[in-house]
Amino acid sequence: MEPPVSTPPATRPRLRDLGITIGTMPPGPLNAITDVPGVRIGHTTLTGEHPDVNTGVTAIHPHEGSAFHAMCPAAIVVLNGAGEMTGRSQVDEYGVLESPILITNTLSVGVAHQAVVDWIYASEPELGRGHFAIPVVAETFDGFLNDTAGQHVTTDHVVAAIEGASGGPVEEGNVGGGTGMLTAQFKAGIGTSSRVVTLPSIPSIYTVGVLVQSNFGLREDLLIDGVPVGREIPDLPLERGAGQKDGSIIIVVATDAPLSDRQLRRLANRAMLGLARAGGLGRHSSGDIIIAFSNAPENRTQRLVHRFAPTEDEILLQRVQINDAAIDPFFQATVEATSEAIANALVAAKTMTGRDGHVAHALPHDRLVAVMRRYGRLAEGAAPGQD
Repeated sequence: MEPPVSTPPATRPRLRDLGITIGTMPPGPLNAITDVPGVRIGHTTLTGEHPDVNTGVTAIHPHEGSAFHAMCPAAIVVLNGAGEMTGRSQVDEYGVLESPILITNTLSVGVAHQAVVDWIYASEPELGRGHFAIPVVAETFDGFLNDTAGQHVTTDHVVAAIEGASGGPVEEGNVGGGTGMLTAQFKAGIGTSSRVVTLPSIPSIYTVGVLVQSNFGLREDLLIDGVPVGREIPDLPLERGAGQKDGSIIIVVATDAPLSDRQLRRLANRAMLGLARAGGLGRHSSGDIIIAFSNAPENRTQRLVHRFAPTEDEILLQRVQINDAAIDPFFQATVEATSEAIANALVAAKTMTGRDGHVAHALPHDRLVAVMRRYGRLAEGAAPGQD
């Protein structure tokens, strides 16, 4: 079988295009994780060449420079651990992120890990001579729509996502690592959202951005802005059935606010509340894993200072961080952006026929709008919604 090629999906509406909003805090200009200055997203999407191959990889660069040389404070938390995120023990130990974050399907973690190691080593000649890198690679399972066992993601696909990453609008739905993913037994995938936090300080404006690879939940679980959408749209089942096994979600939380790794762990925990607001229950078979990082320039750690014998001027490090007493708006921003990112993944996704003829239906926009209107959650003058 010839390797599939990357074919980006057509642009789809987002939740707010349908007149539906979540929470009260304002989003950033793009309502995306790339509203956090410096964050870059890249996708490689494998679909269209063979009906059984619907997968890909998504890359997240934490800032505009090298994550290897300028490491960001970071933290990883787990709600239910039936999944994988490599590098977790090192992030737990040192509290920093030292690589781009890769998200793909379950059986492509190995090739993604190898590819990002090769990519870093190619540009960092000192690696292998006393230095090493442990990348962060995460996964969710796409076996209903994708021939996961075929391991169709290659190192070239991973490098293309890493090197093709950019700021600006982020593709959502059937794209990148989210190509073959489901949520509440609707088609889903990649979604993103952001919130602006204004504080009486200098600087006074910060951003919290969230990106999800959403692949969790049963139909009856789904909530959007508190409305039981899944129970209101109980038809459009997964053809040929997928049983009652829950899936997983990877949540990436980014901010330009100066937060410590301890504070980022607190933000990551609040992403679980955003997941719960979307209907996530963290069932036995679910892998719900969150990574949060701050790319505030003043708190990036130069690698040589962190890993090896510091000079006299480097023994004491000065850090800036938000006062814990002022952190509540960042908690709220994380909850709201996580919940909306999941909804955006659903709204952006398109119906897909995949492996063995399995069909995953998109969440129908017109019916979603009708449900939200019936519950009084639709903005005045909103369009009726189209698929």
